[in-house]
Amino acid sequence: MRNEAVKSIGDYIREQREQARISMRQLAQAAGVSNPYLSQIERGLRKPSADILQQIAKGLRISAEALYVQAGILEDRPADSGVRSALLADPELSERQKQVLIEIYESFRKENTAAAEAQRAQADEAADDTKASTSPWSDATAEAQQDEPSGDVDDVPGQTAPPIR
Repeated sequence: MRNEAVKSIGDYIREQREQARISMRQLAQAAGVSNPYLSQIERGLRKPSADILQQIAKGLRISAEALYVQAGILEDRPADSGVRSALLADPELSERQKQVLIEIYESFRKENTAAAEAQRAQADEAADDTKASTSPWSDATAEAQQDEPSGDVDDVPGQTAPPIR
């Protein structure tokens, strides 16, 4: 039985290789693996090690991290709106440039997440302060006022008003 992670990593490598317009033989040579071994990886028959994935990533000029995620070696990160993927797929950028841009992008995302969490915490704190300012006594008073008769004798059971002359 084939392992789904192995099958998907092979499909992913094939897709990346075809997008880069690199033959299997060229990629095998660039990655330092045999052509038959690369073919077996692409067909899902072999599970490549992290070292082999790193070599293949260099041959494809993509991030090794992307291959590690596809192979199940690393956990997938939350969606990044395609920016990360676009950077990794850009053939015009060197690996170092891609990594620097990704680090900058990730730092902006973390900064924005921290700012949003701080705003939420402030809003929650303000809501808690408002709740704390209303004591149980004021809640009870409000309830009593709702239950309290309006002052009309008609509202009081058993009471009858004397006729007005």
